[in-house]
Amino acid sequence: MELALDLQDVRKVYGKQTILERIDLQLPPGQALALCGGNGAGKSTLLRLIAGIEQPTSGTIRVKGLTWRGDRRRYADRIGFMPDDYRFGHGLSALETLSFWASLRNVGRARTVELLDIVGLSEVKHKLVSSFSKGMRQRLLFAQALLAAPTLLLLDEPTNGLDPYWMNTFVELVNKVTQEGMSVIFSTHQLDIADTAADRLVFLKDGRIDKEDTAAEALRSLYGRHA
Repeated sequence: MELALDLQDVRKVYGKQTILERIDLQLPPGQALALCGGNGAGKSTLLRLIAGIEQPTSGTIRVKGLTWRGDRRRYADRIGFMPDDYRFGHGLSALETLSFWASLRNVGRARTVELLDIVGLSEVKHKLVSSFSKGMRQRLLFAQALLAAPTLLLLDEPTNGLDPYWMNTFVELVNKVTQEGMSVIFSTHQLDIADTAADRLVFLKDGRIDKEDTAAEALRSLYGRHA
């Protein structure tokens, strides 16, 4: 079985500062992985490297056997990426914004309308995104990441600003797409969400993989309590 994602000895250095060191990570198709760790652990940097937004200083990243340098277009086509925040253009509605992204991914209007409904924004699709709350913007960014039905879905702190109902919906959506064969990596500080939505929890510390654990074991070691 070909891996959805294969990282071998990945390292990222900015100037004299090492952000990521010797990251080895494999993800099979249809599995969700949560990246956990404190601020500055390297979670966002790792997601940007996998997305191809930045390049590793050394090491190899493969998505379904492809590397960014070897076949950039096909590599990018396999990825859906949700950043932790985004400055939306002024004067555009949710439908206009998602339609613009859809045009870049060669996705039709029907898929755009479907996703706005899935993330609960169909009733406000004609409202300006500049008027949206943080949670609504997160849902629109999540819809954008799903547009082209990617092989690998990368989500940077996707539940920030979401209310409890939409946190539960996020978990349901992650479970749904993984059952359909999509692989998902998301970063989070919320161990309860990680435990519910992910098959695996990987903890980063100081730019290294510290351990792979369950939420219950992590809470026990950190706070002496159960999830």
